[in-house]
Amino acid sequence: MQTSPHGIELHDDPILLRAWREDDAAAVYLACQDPEMQRWLPDLPRPYTNDDARAFVSGALGLGRYQFAVCEHGTVVGSIGLRSGKHETGHIGYWCAPDARGRGITTRALRRICRYALDELHLERLELITDSANVASHRVAMKVGFQREGVKRSHLRHPDGQRRDSVLFSLLPGELR
Repeated sequence: MQTSPHGIELHDDPILLRAWREDDAAAVYLACQDPEMQRWLPDLPRPYTNDDARAFVSGALGLGRYQFAVCEHGTVVGSIGLRSGKHETGHIGYWCAPDARGRGITTRALRRICRYALDELHLERLELITDSANVASHRVAMKVGFQREGVKRSHLRHPDGQRRDSVLFSLLPGELR
């Protein structure tokens, strides 16, 4: 682990997880226009505005201290965040910009943040929840070692008014691949 004046930095060349900066808002805004992101992230504001992007990168949404820009060769290509909860359990969320998908970037970022959560923060359980139909996100989780625990029926209401199922995945110490 290395730190910078802006916070924690986690490296896995060529991937860097670093604190968000104001000048990242344009990349976040652009990524959040993607219909696939809007499909899988029901809490994403619609329409997604520049003000929403600025609130996200500034930390105004209150997501906690472990929110990272995922950068490849210095370019923001995604987001990954960790919230620490009760019972030494961490909750992880992520997204990847459309032009960076399919290259293993999210898998590497997830593996790196899990290593940090388990080794440095001494968390004893990590969880992530995905839409039941988001097969790409399921694959990312399983490549890192997450185990599918079950379906949370009618878990989240989406902007179209429909409630959809979510899948709960977990990772315990010793399971990281």
